[in-house]
Amino acid sequence: MNFRVLKSMSWTVALAIAALTPAALAAQATATSSNKAVTTSPSRWDIFLGYSYIAPFGTVQTPIPSGTLPTNYTPVNAGAIGSVSYYFNNHFGLQVEGDAHPQTIQNCVAYASGPLMGQCDYALTPVANSFYGASLGPIYRWQYGRFTPFVHVLGGIEEVTGPLQQPQTWGWVVTGGGGVDWETGWLNNHFAIRLFQADYQYIDINYGANYGGAVDINALRASAGIVVHIGSLAPPPPVTLACSANPSWVYPGDPITVTATAGNLDPKLNVIYSMTGPGLTANSATATVATAALTPGAYTVNCSVKEGRAGKEGLKPWESATATAPFTVKAFEPPAISCSANPSTIKPGDAATITAVGVSPQNRPLTYSYSASAGTITGTGTTAEYSSAGAPTGTVGITCNVSDDKGHTESSSTSLTITAPYVPPAPKTQALCSTSFANDKKRPTRVDNEAKACLDQVALDLKQQADAKAVVVGESNADENAKTAKQQKYAAKHKHATVDQFAAQRAVNAKDYLVTEQGIDASRISVATGTTDGQTEENYLVPAGATFSSDVSGTTPVDETAVKPQARKPLAERHSTKKAAQ
Repeated sequence: MNFRVLKSMSWTVALAIAALTPAALAAQATATSSNKAVTTSPSRWDIFLGYSYIAPFGTVQTPIPSGTLPTNYTPVNAGAIGSVSYYFNNHFGLQVEGDAHPQTIQNCVAYASGPLMGQCDYALTPVANSFYGASLGPIYRWQYGRFTPFVHVLGGIEEVTGPLQQPQTWGWVVTGGGGVDWETGWLNNHFAIRLFQADYQYIDINYGANYGGAVDINALRASAGIVVHIGSLAPPPPVTLACSANPSWVYPGDPITVTATAGNLDPKLNVIYSMTGPGLTANSATATVATAALTPGAYTVNCSVKEGRAGKEGLKPWESATATAPFTVKAFEPPAISCSANPSTIKPGDAATITAVGVSPQNRPLTYSYSASAGTITGTGTTAEYSSAGAPTGTVGITCNVSDDKGHTESSSTSLTITAPYVPPAPKTQALCSTSFANDKKRPTRVDNEAKACLDQVALDLKQQADAKAVVVGESNADENAKTAKQQKYAAKHKHATVDQFAAQRAVNAKDYLVTEQGIDASRISVATGTTDGQTEENYLVPAGATFSSDVSGTTPVDETAVKPQARKPLAERHSTKKAAQ
């Protein structure tokens, strides 16, 4: 019967390997070549089926008619082993293991003759033994790359057949050992190969007094095979949730739609969405926020999702998720305005058009008003009329105002210029021609023909400008000034001594020519002396409104009561007169 059990287990292992091999080879073609583990999460269940070899060490004192026959257990080369391990976490689990190591027991070889004829000849009977066991105990594993080492300690029962026809007898067994699994990555990480499993077993058997009594067996067991991973210790991917508000900001009264989007949902489970927040009018995956009653500021909608069996949604940590959707309610923005004047320059009494361009970011109704720093402005729309009547000349400030129905106001400024009437520039003294008196050494103050040409032009200018006047400025050089100073010093002591005023005399003589020979009114001509070093005379035309003393500096009026004009006589006539006088 035990042989049939072994045969059934062997066929099961063979069929499992045959069935898994094609799929494993196909998966291997696409598996990664990395030395690291391809397992994303440790398995919940491990099922192991494999080949097993056992080497027992123990001696049975088998009773025989002549006494006892010591017989040793022999190794069993062909065996089968299987286990099911359930893991509570990534490392610790509980393992149930069963193994079968049968050997065929030959029939007894009997004595053919003699007094023992018919009884077993133990010397001729082949030695045989078999082991069948079932154990339970903890197992510990850890993963290192593609390899998963493990250790376990098991306790259970063992059925052992003696090496010399001892009957199948149950005893107890303690197993300790470990092994290494190679994670192939095949079948989506559900298939591994147990490279080896090595165990030490202590077996206690009592065959009874007729078969050798109690026996202690120390056994070494070596196994290898396949491991199938079932389930996963890692929870399913947690539910995710994204929550967004569209648009993210609005003005009061504009609607907002909040949308919750969950991920990693199990289609077999029930899903419940919920939202909380200001102004919400729905409670599902989408909601509408009414903002008309909300004051400007930042707000948040809290979104949540739960999945699970009906009535048990969200009981597990990975079955729920939360998210938030922020949005902002902005205050109505004030309008903007620009202001311009056309034309920007006007004459006193003229008008200009003022244009205002207002814009409301929320398209609110707008109202316009205007003001001016001078003059008057009328209008309530986008244009107004400015009148400069009564306004002084210069820059006038214009202010354009706009307001919306929410009480927001904004202003913009422009300006225009009222020009003053044209005022011609104040007349200025004009320098005319000048003459030199240096040609006539003997009469250095006489108006000669060269001087006459200049004075004739001065007379012409005075005749063309009847309201203009002339100023004649006489100059003297250093020698003449020294001579005058010497004469003045002498005259200070001699009452009737004369003093030559060269600069004043030249100016007086030139005026006399303009009055007596050109007929210019003497009141239109003034005489003065200057500070220029030279025997010259300079002429200036003073238009009406001009002031000579302001335009020409450094001159001194001549006292015409003290300096009299000299008559213009030829030089020869002057000499003959002197001789007659003498």
